[in-house]
Amino acid sequence: MLRWSVNPVGGDHYLVIVAVAVGLVLLTLLVGPSFGGTVPRRRRILHILRLSVVAMLVVAMLRPAIVYTDTSRQSATVLLVFDKSRSMSVPDAVNGRTRWEALRQTVENARGQLAELAERFEVKAYTFDVAPQPVGLQGGSVELADLPDGPETAIGACLEDLLREHSGKRVLGVLLFSDGAQRAYPPRDILPQTVAARMKHLGWPLFTFRFGQARGLGQAQDVAVTELVADQTVFVKNELSISGQVRIDGYANRPVPLRLVVQRPDGQSEVAGQQEVQVAGDGQRVSVRFSFIPQQAGEYKLTLEAEVQPGELVTTNNAMTTFVNALKGGLRVLYLEADWRPEVKFLRRSLDASPDIHVDYRRFDPERPETRPGDADQFFRPDKYDVFMLGDIDSTAFSNAEWGALRDRVEHGAGLIMLGGGHSFGPGGYATTPLADVLPVEMHANERQQKDTPFPPDLHILQPVRMIPTQLGQMHFSLRLAYTAGQSAAKWAQLPPLDGANRLREKRTARVLAATEDNQPLLVAHDFGEGRVLAFAGDSTWRWWMHGFQAEHKRFWRQIVLWLAKKDQSTEGNVWIKLAQRRFAPGQRVEASFGAQSPTGEPIADAAYRVEVEMPGGGKQVVSAVGTPEGATASFQETFQPGDYTFVVTASQGQQELGSTRARFTVFQQDLELDNATAEAGTLDNLAAISGGQSHAPEELPSVLKRFLDDVESLEVAVETRRSLWDTWPFFLLLVSLLGTEWFLRKRWGLV
Repeated sequence: MLRWSVNPVGGDHYLVIVAVAVGLVLLTLLVGPSFGGTVPRRRRILHILRLSVVAMLVVAMLRPAIVYTDTSRQSATVLLVFDKSRSMSVPDAVNGRTRWEALRQTVENARGQLAELAERFEVKAYTFDVAPQPVGLQGGSVELADLPDGPETAIGACLEDLLREHSGKRVLGVLLFSDGAQRAYPPRDILPQTVAARMKHLGWPLFTFRFGQARGLGQAQDVAVTELVADQTVFVKNELSISGQVRIDGYANRPVPLRLVVQRPDGQSEVAGQQEVQVAGDGQRVSVRFSFIPQQAGEYKLTLEAEVQPGELVTTNNAMTTFVNALKGGLRVLYLEADWRPEVKFLRRSLDASPDIHVDYRRFDPERPETRPGDADQFFRPDKYDVFMLGDIDSTAFSNAEWGALRDRVEHGAGLIMLGGGHSFGPGGYATTPLADVLPVEMHANERQQKDTPFPPDLHILQPVRMIPTQLGQMHFSLRLAYTAGQSAAKWAQLPPLDGANRLREKRTARVLAATEDNQPLLVAHDFGEGRVLAFAGDSTWRWWMHGFQAEHKRFWRQIVLWLAKKDQSTEGNVWIKLAQRRFAPGQRVEASFGAQSPTGEPIADAAYRVEVEMPGGGKQVVSAVGTPEGATASFQETFQPGDYTFVVTASQGQQELGSTRARFTVFQQDLELDNATAEAGTLDNLAAISGGQSHAPEELPSVLKRFLDDVESLEVAVETRRSLWDTWPFFLLLVSLLGTEWFLRKRWGLV
């Protein structure tokens, strides 16, 4: 389309009149002279020349131009992105075809439209797993591999890569062919929703095409161990309970053998248990239980294995591993009570906080024989327990022969403490038992407390009493609540009083370690044979815990047990390490906390740590430690290789090495694509909506491509071109020529 345009000097169109007026004035001035003295022909020539100059000046003032419009088509790109990860090999498409076969057929069915699209636009095709890889596109045929073999599906990262590669281009759309499930390790696990939002901002709509069923591998055959749970620590020769869970697909009503394999600290393995499981339908889970008794201290590797079944597509999930530490020299404590009372709850809580103290709590009422444990006759067997704690339990709970067995255990080195209560000491009838010689207090038969009668004040202190260490007790291991004697005394002064106590009379050879403000004994100690014995008149140290003195409560009871077990003599530091879990996926961060503590359980604040991680291939990597109030922490993320890793922590204080400890963890071999190959159509729908595109079934591909072909008008751009007629060199040359000719003629004709 061609048109004329004027743009007068000054920019306002009313100036056209001014330009014409100026032209008329110039015409009057220049053409008006008659050029007398010359012939008419010469006068006409001069008038024509001057008239032409005036006309050109008027034209220059009007600044005319020719404007014409051209229509051009913008270049555009269409991206085809095909998921070639292993999950696309799952045969859950129509007629038993794999997702990949269905994808290839879908693309082949749209071959004509793809060929036409490639003629009009730039069409780029990619397959992707961990990263996008370009593939050929000839005559509408995409060169796709026969089988999908990608180990991951990094949808977000691959779309991000394409955004960078085609930055600055006009992209009509990105066509994503996938089952929709992102399965990727760091750092390729970028959220695809974040990238889809960026695509919307750039005007890159995402069109998704869904393949696969939500059930995924449920239509295939698979046996997977999905859970393995065991305590991380156990004492040597104690029973360890192990539980697991197995998911079974495709093997309904068929027995599947399982076995628990234990690798001992010496590296030798043994089968610790076997059983068969069976389910009635696909996808069901079944729980299993095993038990194992470690015979030596060290770290044990437990593996629950399911036998590989015929036709299984995935076998990497047929086993699961964890680790257990068997502790040597762990203190075994038997705590006997007749009834529940607050002291029981908090005392057990404090002792359970010590990993090297294992408490068996047994409660039974002597007046109800049916509550007596079936293994009660084994309680006082030699070498079963290191320390015995007797709570508010009457002497009739055991026969004199059984109490005699306990007496022998103490005489040969076991520790014993009796706690205060209505049926402890004399009120409990212990004056007539073999324990009368063992306990460090005097008791009489006439002190027997009758059932349901008030506590006599001559046998019980019935008002609150404050527990104060004696001069001897201030130096005793069991009563140190801080590093120095002064700090410890200050702690004892802050503790709330006990609710009451038994009245005790210490034996002549006994030592009073703590008493009331009026010197009534509260904690009395003595030795019996090779064993140590304590009599504690109180039963309400739980008040300390409730008033915010949990640390003091834990320390007091831990030191009581350690002293009774003769563990107060050791000066060797104790280095510990804790892992939140022992089984990790490849690439997952492993966090470890560790520290060193004194024999009384206090953290060694100035300890220094060297941390190494032993790799499955035999190499080592040093890891930095970050200090904490309890010790230190370290993290390790180079977990890409499947296998067993080991944290090795060595602690030192100045020039003295405090010890070292080790903790293993395993990085399991994972088939990321096929362990759970469920398709996620909802994810594809969501990505398409976020980007401003649409989600489609595969058979809709030809119609989507036709929509691109029909949308040519949106790519046509009208370009307007303005060509000026007055500010060109021919115009200027003509004006100068006219003026020069007019002057030359006047000069020649003698008019100047």
